[in-house]
Amino acid sequence: MTATVTQNAHAESARPRHWLSTPIFGIPLPLFAIATLVLIAAIATDTIPTGMIGALLVMMIFGELLGFLGDRLPIIKSYLGGGAILAIFGAAALAYVNWLPTDVTDNVTQFMKSGGFLNFYIAALITGSILGMDSKVLVKVGSRYALPLTCAVLFAALFAVAVGWLLGFSPQDAVVVITLPIMGGGMGAGAVPMSQIYEQLLGQPASYYISILVPALALGNVFAIIIAGLLNGLGNRMPSLTGNGQMMPGVEIEERESNPDLSKLGIGLVAALTFFVAGEILGDFIPLHPYALMIVLVAVLKIVNVVPESVNEAAAQWFKFVAKNWTFALLFGIGIAYTDLGQVIDAISVTYVLIVFAVVAGAAFGAGLVGKLVGFYPIESAITAGLCMANMGGTGDVAVLSAAKRMQLMPFAQISSRLGGALILLISSIVVPLFFT
Repeated sequence: MTATVTQNAHAESARPRHWLSTPIFGIPLPLFAIATLVLIAAIATDTIPTGMIGALLVMMIFGELLGFLGDRLPIIKSYLGGGAILAIFGAAALAYVNWLPTDVTDNVTQFMKSGGFLNFYIAALITGSILGMDSKVLVKVGSRYALPLTCAVLFAALFAVAVGWLLGFSPQDAVVVITLPIMGGGMGAGAVPMSQIYEQLLGQPASYYISILVPALALGNVFAIIIAGLLNGLGNRMPSLTGNGQMMPGVEIEERESNPDLSKLGIGLVAALTFFVAGEILGDFIPLHPYALMIVLVAVLKIVNVVPESVNEAAAQWFKFVAKNWTFALLFGIGIAYTDLGQVIDAISVTYVLIVFAVVAGAAFGAGLVGKLVGFYPIESAITAGLCMANMGGTGDVAVLSAAKRMQLMPFAQISSRLGGALILLISSIVVPLFFT
């Protein structure tokens, strides 16, 4: 009896301490709490360094904390994208209610934009994910991708017109003001050049059209992230609809098993940055977004097998390192630098929200349906050719794939955002005069 009581007492005394060993970002909770308190003290006393050190510490600590919570909160975890959506919109909310000082948010924004952290992250993902693929897989999947991509745009417009018609909303506005900006590849490659096209064709200044296009883009990005999380849940319940990150049955994007090598990480970093700069150079001569040109360049060199296998493996290792360590940090930065919660709130009306939802749902449905017909898994096709057309470009791709837990699909997501975005600009220049002139 005494021994049993003693054992139970030990068990009871051990239980409260169990949470202390719960790691966040692989760091025991007490140590992570100390790091968080140091950061908060630095912010409160205005001693946090500017530049990369301060910005990256804010993004990593708060991003990992929000990501940890989001991946464990029941409804958010199961239906709304988990840590990805909480990291983005938690950061946006902190900025919106001014709980983060302006100099902190300005520093994070500068690091993300002028400092190029988003480009740095995406360069690693594009280079590593493509070079880490089997070239035969790349050819087989890529050759079938155009049809679901095009049908995503078509179904998005059809859904928007149908819902708009039911709610008394102009079909022309449903397509031009809502559908095209949502499907247009983000801000820099989509809404900004689209506003200039509208200025030339319709007469109002570009700033006027930006104010109309951005709320649709921001709200569409929200729904794309949410639907990505829902599709991941659907795939868990109906395994026949998904390849769990593989695009086609019988064609796998294999995870390479290799021991981490510090020298390989350095080689992978150089490879990623070199391909990114090469895309920028090509962008001076070819009228496409540098990301799109970078994808084409990496894919072509991979297909013709001129990149040494050692570099392929190094790029794949660098991609895994970046994705593992900086995804939540990047998502927090996206929330601060690219997500204006005020614009999302201002755009909210029942009619507007329903049409935006119809656009994103139509894109996912069209891409999933037609993707199935050409041999893709419907969920992977819906996520890449559909939702990654309907988000905010590179930032949205990271958020959507994080919510869907399919980061290895980044090459196809970038094809949707960049080449698909160029397609939307072409469509805009054709459709707008037909509707409004």
